[in-house]
Order: sequence, then structure tokens, then C-alpha cells
Amino acid sequence: MDNRAIGVFDSGLGGLTLVKELHRIMPQENIVYLGDTARIPYGTRSRETILRYAQEDIAFLQDKDVKMIVAACGTVSSTLTKEITSSLAVPFVDVILPTAQAACALTSHGKIGVIGTAASMGSNAYGKTIRNIRNDVRVFGNACPLLVHLVENGMIQEDNQITRLTVEMYLKPLMEEGIDTLILGCTHYPIIYPVFNSVLDYKVTLVDPGKATAQYVKNTLSKAGLFCTREEKGKTEYNVTDQPQSFGQTASLFLGEAVTEQVNQVRLKPLDSNS
Repeated sequence: MDNRAIGVFDSGLGGLTLVKELHRIMPQENIVYLGDTARIPYGTRSRETILRYAQEDIAFLQDKDVKMIVAACGTVSSTLTKEITSSLAVPFVDVILPTAQAACALTSHGKIGVIGTAASMGSNAYGKTIRNIRNDVRVFGNACPLLVHLVENGMIQEDNQITRLTVEMYLKPLMEEGIDTLILGCTHYPIIYPVFNSVLDYKVTLVDPGKATAQYVKNTLSKAGLFCTREEKGKTEYNVTDQPQSFGQTASLFLGEAVTEQVNQVRLKPLDSNS
């Protein structure tokens, strides 16, 4: 048993959809959340920049003495290398494998669509992982660079015409391929889950990386004997790298509840000073 917190990081607030699921299935666990809001979005950055940012995020959580580190960011998950993650002293989980496993289990005709940031799609991480699980599955991907900005700016209503038209534009080539399952390959996307369902006429199974990864985290903690021993509800520490004033209102969209805890503005150590 281990009463230390679970560390979760993302480029912004999208990872809170994963935190929401962790709260639901493991309410007794403490969580330390880091949103690198000063440098969002990661999806348009170079691979070298993403790796540097991710390592600085990980170092911050290591300094918090967490018992596990979870990369809630699809861009980071598709970019980080085994050389980096395998050297960590605590278990590391990203969103790629849990989400790919869920999609492979759910697909009915072996046609899986994947949407995400430009960096995520450029890495083909989901495609490679899915084909390692099931080589009979066909994977179709499309980058959706505008969706994060729409969600971050609160344009999440099912009847928001700008968001709906944007989703229709991005999904059209995947719908033409006859996909039966769609991976929402960025933790921002489940916020507009109803828009995707409506555009797809409820005929395509949607895979939420937050839900899939939260269950994977629970299973990993169970196998490693790392559940906490407390019975009362755990606490969540929220950290952001930009001004925290607007965090509460936006975060409530992702968490489905008000943020009552203090939100800390933190400064990350440059990578070369983490050694």
C-alpha cells in the first residue's frame, strides 16, 4: 500500500477529463495535477520541444514524490520514448496503449478512426500500437488542430454551429472510410462528446482516452500493490504554469464540478537544471 499521490500532467486542462475519471473510480486517492498552461498547445511544437516540455513536467511531479506518473496529453504520449519513461523510479502510464486496447476490443468491423493534434497524428503512435494488438484492423487518422482552441474557449455546446461545422469537416474523410469506432485522441475532445455523437448519427463507437486510461491506472496500481490505505476522499492539488485566475471556471467544464481547492501557479525548472 502507498499513500502518496498519483501525478498527472497535460499541456493544459484537457487532462482534467482523466482526473474526473480517477475521482470517480478511485475517490480515496490523492492526485497532483500539472497543467502547463503557459505553453499550450504542445500539438503544434517540434518533437524536440515536446520532449523537453514533457521531461520538465515529469521532473516537477517527481519532486512532488508521487507514486505514479500519468501523461494525460495525447501529444506527449505519442512523442515520449521508452528510453525516457523506462528510467523513471515509479510506474509511468500514457494514454496511447489503454485507449488503443479499448478501441481494439470495441471495433465491430475492424475500421478504427483516430483524431488528435498534428503532432499526435504525425507520430502515427495510435496506428502502430493498434496494429501491434490486432493486425487485422485498419486505422484511419486525421489531425484536428482547431478543436483544442474551441474547447478552451468554451465553445462546447452541442448546438454551437462553429464547433459542429469544424467537427464535420474533420470527420468527413473518416466517415467516408466507413469507420465503426473513433478514438478521441486528445483529452479535450470528450468535452464535446455530444457533438461527435450527433455528427456521426450515433452510429460510431467513441473511445474516451480519459476513461480508458483511468481504468488502466487503477489496474496498474492494483497489480503493483500501490493503492492508498485511507478510506476518506482524497485531495487534489492543482498546479498551472500561467495565471490561475481563470482556471476554476474552465476546469469545471472538464471536471463536471466546481474546483474548491487552491490553484497554484508554478515555475518549471529548465531541463538542463533537473539533473
